[in-house]
Amino acid sequence: MLNVNTIKNGLVIDHIRAGSGWEIYQWLGLDKAPFTSCLIQNVSSEKSGKKDIIKIDNIINIDYSVLGFIDPSICVNVIENEKIVRKINMELPSRVQGVFKCKNPRCITQTEHYVKPTFLLTDKSKGVYRCEYCDTLYLAGSENK
Repeated sequence: MLNVNTIKNGLVIDHIRAGSGWEIYQWLGLDKAPFTSCLIQNVSSEKSGKKDIIKIDNIINIDYSVLGFIDPSICVNVIENEKIVRKINMELPSRVQGVFKCKNPRCITQTEHYVKPTFLLTDKSKGVYRCEYCDTLYLAGSENK
């Protein structure tokens, strides 16, 4: 049985798609953080079968729009005095900039490095994004890099 201590003041990022936790952990810089954090992978979940969870024993700033793009099913629990004081559910952002590179080798963002890759939400129900410069399509929550 795995035992992870409770968080006194911090964040719990829950309902991460199984296998995506490490990507988010690194994106948040937790692998180099001076405070306690943990990544728990392949936790049983009634809703999705398996999920990952990240526990952070600190309040940190998170770009929720990027987190929503990486995995829109994520829920962030804000913990104060060992109690959940707020739940933040992710939504698909209408625009994502500089999170990952466009996979189209002819896109201007591949050759002109001062141009930040920018993606616009074109179909919210399916989570489809389009590169602002070359129209290449991406699916939110998938491995786009």
